[in-house]
Amino acid sequence: MNKQSGRIGLYLVLIVALIAGYLYLNNQAAVQSDYTYGQLEQAVTDGKVTSATIHQNSEVPTGSVIVNISGEGQKRIYVADVNEAEQLLRESGLDPAVEDVPKQSVFMNSVFPVLLTCGLIIFLMLMMNRQMSGGGGGTNAKMMNFGKSRARMSSPDDNKKVTFDKVAGLQEEKEDLVEVVDFLKSPQKYTKVGARIPKGVLLVGPPGTGKTLLAKAVAGEANVPFFSLAGSDFVEMFVGVGASRVRDMFEEAKKNAPCIIFIDEIDAVGAERGSQRSNRENDQTINAMLTELDGFDARGDILVIAATNRADTLDPALLRSGRFDRQIRIDIPKKWETRKELFQLYLKGNPIEESSIDTLAKQTVGFSGADIAAVCREAKMIAFREDSETITPDFLEEAIDKKVFKGNRSDDKQHEDDLAIVAYHEAGHAVMTLLCGKEVSRISIMTSGVGGAVFQSDSDRFFETKHEYESHVMIAYAGRASEQIHFGSDNITQGACNDIAQATKTLIAYVAKFGFDSEYGLVDMEAFQSTSYGDDVRKRVSELSNKFYEKALHLLSENYNAVEVLAQHLLEVKTMSGDEAKELIDHVTKNQA
Repeated sequence: MNKQSGRIGLYLVLIVALIAGYLYLNNQAAVQSDYTYGQLEQAVTDGKVTSATIHQNSEVPTGSVIVNISGEGQKRIYVADVNEAEQLLRESGLDPAVEDVPKQSVFMNSVFPVLLTCGLIIFLMLMMNRQMSGGGGGTNAKMMNFGKSRARMSSPDDNKKVTFDKVAGLQEEKEDLVEVVDFLKSPQKYTKVGARIPKGVLLVGPPGTGKTLLAKAVAGEANVPFFSLAGSDFVEMFVGVGASRVRDMFEEAKKNAPCIIFIDEIDAVGAERGSQRSNRENDQTINAMLTELDGFDARGDILVIAATNRADTLDPALLRSGRFDRQIRIDIPKKWETRKELFQLYLKGNPIEESSIDTLAKQTVGFSGADIAAVCREAKMIAFREDSETITPDFLEEAIDKKVFKGNRSDDKQHEDDLAIVAYHEAGHAVMTLLCGKEVSRISIMTSGVGGAVFQSDSDRFFETKHEYESHVMIAYAGRASEQIHFGSDNITQGACNDIAQATKTLIAYVAKFGFDSEYGLVDMEAFQSTSYGDDVRKRVSELSNKFYEKALHLLSENYNAVEVLAQHLLEVKTMSGDEAKELIDHVTKNQA
């Protein structure tokens, strides 16, 4: 708890103590008694009362009687009429002492309550004022601070922790930003020739590809203040609040120029106006942002970097030149050499053979930078559990399996029947992959959370042919085809559901987008802006699906000895490298010939 919260607690304790003291002093005698007037009469009759004192209240004739009773001690009795009690005591031969009516304290009864009430009201008003001015100790405490920007500023010293050296695998993207960094460092060099800094840079790409990290690295390299916030920080239920936060954010940035503003997930606030996601608050916020990005007022040397994985939903006015001058696409690493750089970065300080890193990079096709970082962290945890001081390739492969299969390796025997299905399924994928002229880097099956995977080696090419897309579909169907050949048509399983989904997506693009199908020709169905494809497209995709499945079934049947051998070996070793699989299949093929 901070000092401010401690002071507030002390003030509250003092107020409670004052109220308690006032109540005690104002009515000290207000103590409950379980001794009744009837008991007093009985004690007087029995002659047990030895002495008595009568206290009369200011509200005559009420009061209390304090009596000393033999064997019971002192008792207090509240009475409705002190005169009646006095008469009772005198008739029994006692001479009670009668105390005077207590004098009224003007201060305690009049002045003190007024002062206490006024003090409490002033205290509450001061507290509310402090809350509204932002000094209440946190975002949740700022009850009326809706219009202030929620951007967090980090100083140049803090930014130096992240530079381009800490960003691996984004060489081209870093080159696009080098001149931006240089401009922030030395703006005079560019202004002399009439050049100006790009007003905005939009980083577009899937999650985990390093968009936020790259923005931090730009700030670290430029050595300027860095304001960061998420698009959702502008969103509120009150119309106009988001626009107010945009204006306040740019006002703060102008005071610290040159600087960088980074807006993560800008699609949360930058949705196209008039779309289903749009509303009055969203529209006002976008309007304010458009004005600040490229309005009448010069904003100085402020670079705005935004990141999104849904650029298609952004308002066109936000994307035009003069606002976000540059769009930089950051994709999942396509080359294994890029993934190798990422492994080397995250395994820094943990020596591992170069060839092992090459193998790991080749079998992590489709992994983002964040995925590779997670794999390296998991491998370190496995090494810790195994009490090992080094991270071995086996630990890294186990971490990859855990990432892919969402489970741990185990020696559980209860899934052996299911494991046989997985082994034949994955062997079918692997054999078909090799038959289609593609490489396999590793094959794994797991007993815990039964599953398997064939890790393919990716190609450096950016374009794929019609034949390669057909190969993708046949490889996807090969797992189901292998099950059908070995276990029979009635014993196929739902294990191919993901393969079918992937093949269906590929076939839809094959027919409706890429113009590969001769029956439909060179027509992009997406250009019709239909929310769903018609029955004719569905029918054609279904026909092609059956065609390629039959083709995969036939090709696999001709080479099923290789599937059998590979599946049996997988059941023994659970995981094997692509070279081992290829050598095994080549051996079977030669013996067949």
